[in-house]
Amino acid sequence: MVWLIGNKGMLGTELSLLFVERGLDFAVSDREIDITDPVVLENFANSKLAQGKRINWVVNCAGYTDVDRAEDDVETCRRLNVDGPGYIASLAYKLHARFIHVSTDYVFGKYSKVSAFGNGEKWPYLEADATNPLGVYATSKRDGEVRVMENTPGAYVMRTSWLYGKYGKNFVTTMLRLMRERDTISVVNDQRGTPTWTYDMADAIFKMIDSIEHPRWDALPPINVPFFGIYHYTNEGDTTWFDFACAIYEKGRKLGLLAKDCEVKPCSSAEYPSKVQRPDYSVLCKDRIRNEISMIIPAWEESLEQFLKELKRCGY
Repeated sequence: MVWLIGNKGMLGTELSLLFVERGLDFAVSDREIDITDPVVLENFANSKLAQGKRINWVVNCAGYTDVDRAEDDVETCRRLNVDGPGYIASLAYKLHARFIHVSTDYVFGKYSKVSAFGNGEKWPYLEADATNPLGVYATSKRDGEVRVMENTPGAYVMRTSWLYGKYGKNFVTTMLRLMRERDTISVVNDQRGTPTWTYDMADAIFKMIDSIEHPRWDALPPINVPFFGIYHYTNEGDTTWFDFACAIYEKGRKLGLLAKDCEVKPCSSAEYPSKVQRPDYSVLCKDRIRNEISMIIPAWEESLEQFLKELKRCGY
């Protein structure tokens, strides 16, 4: 059985629906189970064991995600992003369960890799690259990764970026709303990353669960099973927030989701000051998950169009 923590968030809801669709046995919890209280976590696990259900996998989609608010709410942010995942990881180890913890491109912060050719070319981040988080939220996510890996040898940290989907506030639906309301919008053009549809991310998590054997702690994993550690997953390709917004507008108009014209203008991050500096380049290399899990990863443009078609079918 899989224990899905944070099942009511954008990614968690997508995962819940996918697990149902594919017939996976799973239990869920959200804010009613305090992840910062190890006793509460263990009581939940014991209640499932009492029902004869063994927890083989734990997937953590819970966490503090308000990047700006975190600067003034440091304690809560760190409890949810560092302490909580650490407690879950310890319990997963005790249960002999594998643990998937969802993390973020924000752990990299300001781009620091240097091209060997001296031409200013930027390379996608590898899982082993040094982190350089900016701000309370990013630092808490990096520290959460470290805590998880310290507390269980069976952990998989899955970093992703620029998530959007049907079941929570996100960039795509915000852009559609603004484009319906306004004649002109401005979007930053100096941050580059990869949009990721929650359905694709959920599918990647399911495939990881489906392809890896249940662990034995008295032996190393078989040769054909990926080793534990950090994996990157986003859709393929990269873009800026501005070009992402332009694609939303163009596809939205084509599909009839937008009934009027709206001009999308580029601007700099400096024109929209915030408490926290966002990563200027956070494209993630996905070679490891592609090769070890045999993952076929859709292009971000393709997934965006599928998502918009889904919104249209739902009468958005």
